[in-house]
Amino acid sequence: MTIPQTPVFEGITAEECRRIYECFGVRERRFKPEEQIYDFGSGGHSIGILVSGSAIVERVDRRGDRTILEHLLPGGVFGEMLMFQNVLGDSIDVSCEKSCSVWFFPQEKLENRCEKNCGHHNRMIENMFHLIAEKATALSERVEVLSRRSIRDKLLCYFSLQQAKNGGSFTLPFSLSALADYISTDRSAMMRELKKLREGGVVQIEGRKVTILAEDIAP
Repeated sequence: MTIPQTPVFEGITAEECRRIYECFGVRERRFKPEEQIYDFGSGGHSIGILVSGSAIVERVDRRGDRTILEHLLPGGVFGEMLMFQNVLGDSIDVSCEKSCSVWFFPQEKLENRCEKNCGHHNRMIENMFHLIAEKATALSERVEVLSRRSIRDKLLCYFSLQQAKNGGSFTLPFSLSALADYISTDRSAMMRELKKLREGGVVQIEGRKVTILAEDIAP
């Protein structure tokens, strides 16, 4: 059994993870690229942890426009208790990007304290609260990017946030097409702006690798 490397299991031993797997009745499933993993509108009361591969949390509005909300790598967590309310009734789901394996936990197991006061169970619940706080931070970063009016400023804001986390050279967590969805703009228009940034000596882009060349790129 492969144990996910995730903040949810921080401070919990491998043996305790195995006991959690059995006690919680965890289901493990495998998915192929583009296959739907989870539908937030189905009312499924479970929490998913990505064991391997990668996935995308995306919103599709009534016009069919697609917006990436989050990119999930091994250890990534998703579920209704971690998602803000969908007031517009748009379709929100998790789809497989690269072949992946997922652990599904019953949500009620993570909402209530253990009757036996098991230390690893209580620690896992505490970790979930920390994770919710981190996701709130990620959402605020997304709002910061989307609040910029021009495509150029959205790109520079996103690159600036990545630079603060990873330094002057970093790898995008998704493709350029997905980046266009993330900043909610047309891909062709975004590619034109990226070309201008490269020609202006602001950034260097090779595939998914981005290197910041300018001293200050804050929009």
